[in-house]
Amino acid sequence: MAAALADPAAAAGQGAATEAPAFASQAPTLRRYASTATQGAAVGPRDIYAVSNFRLVRYDKATGEKRAEWTGDKARFPHINSCALIAKDLVCASSNFPATPQVSTVEFFDPQSLAHRRSVALGLGTGSITWVDRHDGAWWAMFANYDGRGGEPPRDHRHTTLVKFDDQWRRLEAWALPATVLARVAPMSVSGGGWGPDGRLYLSGHDHPELYVMALPAGGGVLDHTSTIGMDAEGQAVDWDESQPGMLYGITRRTREILAMRVVGK
Repeated sequence: MAAALADPAAAAGQGAATEAPAFASQAPTLRRYASTATQGAAVGPRDIYAVSNFRLVRYDKATGEKRAEWTGDKARFPHINSCALIAKDLVCASSNFPATPQVSTVEFFDPQSLAHRRSVALGLGTGSITWVDRHDGAWWAMFANYDGRGGEPPRDHRHTTLVKFDDQWRRLEAWALPATVLARVAPMSVSGGGWGPDGRLYLSGHDHPELYVMALPAGGGVLDHTSTIGMDAEGQAVDWDESQPGMLYGITRRTREILAMRVVGK
């Protein structure tokens, strides 16, 4: 079993560039919001959301005023890592991090009242889910793996996996990360991500103020790392503002502020 589990990690270093792409640009921060966020931020046309494990807070995007709050059972929701407004739901990636064995779920909330609507249980064996998105008629999710706390040996950070699901949450395809990204996120993993308005995949790590611009490979099972963009958010969960294409929301843990950053376009 250990030998089989090692294969994805070995594949992540094969056929991938060993030298990271140069920084393409720096994403300017256009606005900062006071918040309670410790894990990440989500955004809608009129609202922004602070994500903090078992607590969600909705703020008015224009004024920054608090509008709603949800606090869940810590035993049931120990680690909601990220959320995104998808159709009529606030869809969140939740796991039992740092407990093991790793268990992942997708949680659906009312985007206005923040009332919990339903759960999709994804089970064991892939890692701890950190983000979920809807793109090209499918669900996409990243499963983190770690070297130390929260990890599940023999998997480590090299086993971080992007998975594509159908509407019944059946696994369709999966990809590993290239060595250039793995070197930056180690010993942790990818904390945030999502498909941008330009059709590329953007990933954020756990600690570094940078975005990794990715593409599905023309062949093989390792994502292509096309460029890196600097930002003020030190990794953590991020979310695209679909009402303002090119705007990405994230957090800075130093002050718990939510940051509105211009990443794509002028």
